[in-house]
Amino acid sequence: MNNSNQVKQLRLQRAWSQEQLAALAGLSVRTIQRIEIVDRPGLETLSALAAVFEVNVAEISGESPEGHEESLDLRIEEAKARVERESRFFRSLTVAVVVCVLLALLNWLTDADSYWSAWVAIIWGTLLAVKGLRLFVFGEWINSWRQARLQRLLRK
Repeated sequence: MNNSNQVKQLRLQRAWSQEQLAALAGLSVRTIQRIEIVDRPGLETLSALAAVFEVNVAEISGESPEGHEESLDLRIEEAKARVERESRFFRSLTVAVVVCVLLALLNWLTDADSYWSAWVAIIWGTLLAVKGLRLFVFGEWINSWRQARLQRLLRK
């Protein structure tokens, strides 16, 4: 069964109108109409609909072979977790820049001969650089190493 028929069937089983489903899923009524007619929804839309219907994303999409429903949901959860980690990094970076600028201003106003605020900026910047490298450069390698290590430990 394709996803448009599946979405419509799940909606009708619950006796919901398209407007009610759109409100519950946080989507527009036009999006629901397009999905039910022919349009193929994106993963974010499928995820919102799956949450409303309390089913796996794969059950709505109808594209995963039997036994791989968790794989699609797992990929979505991993993507959400990565976006959350990236947004935390950028929040930390913003805070660091603002605080270091304020400290440099304070340093300049109180004791222009001493550059103690530079040490704070260097240390904080180094820590953020390491965090950024772990997240953006070595993230996939670290995850694959962790997975391989876990499999080796479970085999013992």
